[in-house]
Amino acid sequence: MVETRLIDGNARAAALRAAVAAAATALKSRSNLVPGLAAILIGDDPASRIYVRNKGKAIIEAGLRSFEHDLPRATSESELLALIARLNADDEVDGILVQLPLPPQIDPQRVIEAIDPAKDVDGFHALSVGRLWSGGEALIPCTPYGCLLLLREALGDLAGLEAVVLGRSNIVGKPMAALLLAANCTVTIAHSHSRDLPALARRADILIAALGKPEIVHGSWIKPGATVIDVGTNRIAPTGAKPRLVGDVAFGEAQGIAGAITPVPGGVGPMTIACLLRNTVIAACRRRRILEPEI
Repeated sequence: MVETRLIDGNARAAALRAAVAAAATALKSRSNLVPGLAAILIGDDPASRIYVRNKGKAIIEAGLRSFEHDLPRATSESELLALIARLNADDEVDGILVQLPLPPQIDPQRVIEAIDPAKDVDGFHALSVGRLWSGGEALIPCTPYGCLLLLREALGDLAGLEAVVLGRSNIVGKPMAALLLAANCTVTIAHSHSRDLPALARRADILIAALGKPEIVHGSWIKPGATVIDVGTNRIAPTGAKPRLVGDVAFGEAQGIAGAITPVPGGVGPMTIACLLRNTVIAACRRRRILEPEI
């Protein structure tokens, strides 16, 4: 049995938010600059609405400006693209976030590509992706960057470690792999078509679970002493019980095997919003060629 250490995402996110707030105060004092983030929500998905509301609250608490656009589900693609064009041209807006998923009448890729890469605080634009993989200056997708910060806090130097990323999404899996490669890890991306997922996972010193399936990663998949980052956020409602959030990892089985693990909730989730705030400040500085704060 291994003594499993919990990786506290709430504490790390609070420290990052405090650093962002300090940087925002310094920017306002030095340059009279208040970075602004525009968030666009389309429709009435409850989870998305809660997420955007939490983002708006965190933006204000960090001393940044929040521009919220709440659009009906029937909004057309052309209407959304016109709004994005206006926000691209608005100098007070430093970051643009379009909450996914979008209604079926809107092509998410067209929306992502319409955002000015300099304001792409989600890091999803093709230019951002290309710069990330080529080692250029890019705004990094928030969830993967939050995972990297948690890994560095837990392990320090990541060079030489074997990392397995379960999941190949453009939002988490692929950018996570790019970040781990840049940190000099040996990286494997595994997915639903990979042969023998458990065997691949057991090779990992660092295991990133981002398959989007509740508790699919069992204790037998984990190498003793490995560091496990659980990106999954799945709401389950067993018969006769209250709904609850679980990750992609069977947490109870992982305890006593993993050396360290992020809980769900309280692990990766808080880091995503904190990294979004960071990206907004970084974008504001880069757009104006102001020295970036070290956050």
